[in-house]
Amino acid sequence: MPDTKALQPRAAELLDGSYRRLMEHCPALRFALPAPGEQLSDRQGWLCVAELTEGGAGEAGLDRLTAAEAARILAEYGSAPREHVAASRLLHHYLWSVCLLISGPWQLDRRVPRIRSQDLWIHAATGDLALRPGDFACLPGDGAAGLPGARVLAGEDELRAELRAAVAEHVTPLIELFKGPLKRGPRALWGMVTDDLVSGIWYLGRMLGEEDAAVRAATAVLPGGTPPFPGAADFRRLAGPDGRGHQTRTRLGCCLYYTIRPAEACFTCPRTDDAERLRRLAQPAG
Repeated sequence: MPDTKALQPRAAELLDGSYRRLMEHCPALRFALPAPGEQLSDRQGWLCVAELTEGGAGEAGLDRLTAAEAARILAEYGSAPREHVAASRLLHHYLWSVCLLISGPWQLDRRVPRIRSQDLWIHAATGDLALRPGDFACLPGDGAAGLPGARVLAGEDELRAELRAAVAEHVTPLIELFKGPLKRGPRALWGMVTDDLVSGIWYLGRMLGEEDAAVRAATAVLPGGTPPFPGAADFRRLAGPDGRGHQTRTRLGCCLYYTIRPAEACFTCPRTDDAERLRRLAQPAG
């Protein structure tokens, strides 16, 4: 008689479906799911994140990734960035991507994955990520509850705390690695993490046609007073000339995009005042 317990899927297999849905909804999120048994090697351009944060080759790997980011900026914008600007843009790209890889399954399926550094790769030339899903936390009513690799939490508050903890656990070694090249302190760097966690939740909500729900979700995850995140989601509404309201917020940290395109600072940048935000919102799409 077959061992039915051995035939049960592991939690990681269920996350695969969540991530494929995330791919469909989020074209700006560039990542791949390696096939079972597929090997990702340095020869192919892939750097395992564990090698950056745990393997003793962190600085050399970071130099390589930063140089590649600088080359991409030069190719796209026609100007060579300073090293700390390229490093800041690289960190912003990584944080936004990995925060969405953690928060996306939570938004879609109420499942919070723990992404181990040894299960995530970044491609030096493109900046794309590759992820091998692992275990996750879920709620008692989830069909995955009881499967190997699924940890059941009591309720929504606990799941939101797990989301913050999963992000903080993964990015803490990266913050330490980038601290020197960026020449910024912990509060500024954790401000970037806060911004990118909020931004990913907001972005997926817009892609799903559920912006207001996503804003409420991000506000519940980051209401303020949740260290190491130094601030709240802190959304507010802008009233347009037509009376319509538009969700916005002001970033806590800075990705330094304004140094590349001074006239096109980020929509949520402190340098972009409300009048400029409304002007951009009034512009026709495309």
